[in-house]
Amino acid sequence: MRFVSFELERWQSTWENRVRYNLSESGVHPLSIQELLELAGVTATPLLDVRLGYSQSNGTDLLRGRIAALYPGVSPEQILVTTGSAEANFVVCWRLIEPGDKVAVMLPNYLQTWGLAQNFGGQVHGFALHAEAQWEPSPEEVRSAIAPGTKLVVVTNPHNPTGHVLSAEMRRLIVSRAAEVGAWLLADEVYQGAERHGVTTPSLWGSYERVIVVNGLSKAYGLPGLRIGWIVAPPAFSAEAWARHDYTTIGPAGASDHLATVALEPKVRVKVLDRTRRILATNYPVLDEWLKRFGDTFSWHPPQAGAICLVKYRPGIDALELVERMRAEHSVLLVPGDHFGLPRHLRLGFGEELHHFREALGETERGLKRAFAD
Repeated sequence: MRFVSFELERWQSTWENRVRYNLSESGVHPLSIQELLELAGVTATPLLDVRLGYSQSNGTDLLRGRIAALYPGVSPEQILVTTGSAEANFVVCWRLIEPGDKVAVMLPNYLQTWGLAQNFGGQVHGFALHAEAQWEPSPEEVRSAIAPGTKLVVVTNPHNPTGHVLSAEMRRLIVSRAAEVGAWLLADEVYQGAERHGVTTPSLWGSYERVIVVNGLSKAYGLPGLRIGWIVAPPAFSAEAWARHDYTTIGPAGASDHLATVALEPKVRVKVLDRTRRILATNYPVLDEWLKRFGDTFSWHPPQAGAICLVKYRPGIDALELVERMRAEHSVLLVPGDHFGLPRHLRLGFGEELHHFREALGETERGLKRAFAD
C-alpha cells in the first residue's frame, strides 16, 4: 500500500527553525513559561517540584476535569489527553479506519486525516469548500460525499487553511447527514477560541451520539510547545482510544500536563484567549493593508478565525517554486497552496509579534515583487 506523505509538515518541520521570518505558522506567537505563569498569577515553584517520572498516561485527573468542564455533560473519563492534537487525530483514525472504509473529508484542509485515512487503507471522498461561497461547501456535495456506507466524516471548524467558520445551517446539515448514514463525525476544533471578532465557535460536541471532538493548546492558546491535545468522545470510544495510546506516546510529559492545567484554569484560560484575540485584531489589519498594496495581484476572503489567511495570486509562477525561492533567497517561510490541494495559493500566518511581523512582510514584499516580475 502506497504511503501518503504529509507534505505540509515535512516542509515546515524542515525549515521553520532555519529561517529568519516564519510566515508558515498558523498559531499566534507562543507564550513563554514565565509569561504563562505571570498571566496565571502563580510562581514557578510547583512546576519545579514536578517529578520527571511518568505522568498519568491519559492525563491527570485535574487536567481532564478542566477539559471536561469545557463540554456540557462530559465527565473526565471521556477525555483522553494526547501529545498534541496530531496524536489525537492519529489515534481516532487508527481506531476507526480499516481497509476499504469510506471517509468523507472537507477539502481543502490540513491534510493529516486525509493522508492517515489513505495510509490505513480507507477510500477518501472530498466535499469542497468554495471560494465563491465564502468557503462554505454546497449541500449537494456534502450529501454526495457522505454517502451510505461512510464510516467517518472529518470536519475542521474553524477551518485551516481558510479561517472559515461553518454556518449553523451547514453544521446541522453535516451532522444530520452523518447520522442518516450512521457515520462517525470527527470535529477538529483546534482553532476554537481564535476567532477574530471574539464570538467563540460552537463545538459540535453533543450534536450527535457519534461525534468525536479533537482540540488542543497549540493554536488558540499559543502553547504549541507543550504538545497537549485531547479527545472528547463517548465513554467506550475514549477507553478504546486510550488502549491505542498505550502503543504511541503512552502519555503526556508531566511538566506539560502541569502547565496545561494552569492554562485551563477558567480565569487563566480567559486571559490566554484574550491575548490571542488581541494579536489577531492588531495584526490582521496590517496584513490586509499590505495585501492591498499589490493591487489585483491577490484575492482573498478575510479569515473569521485563526492567524491564517489564504490568498490566491494572479502571476503564473508555481507556488512550490515561489515558496522555495522565498526561503532560499529571502529566508522567509511561506506555505504553498499545493500542500492543501490548491495551486497558485499561499497561506500566510499573521500571529507573530507585531514588530517582527512588519519586518517579515517587508522582506516578503521584496521577494514576491522580484519573483512576480521574472
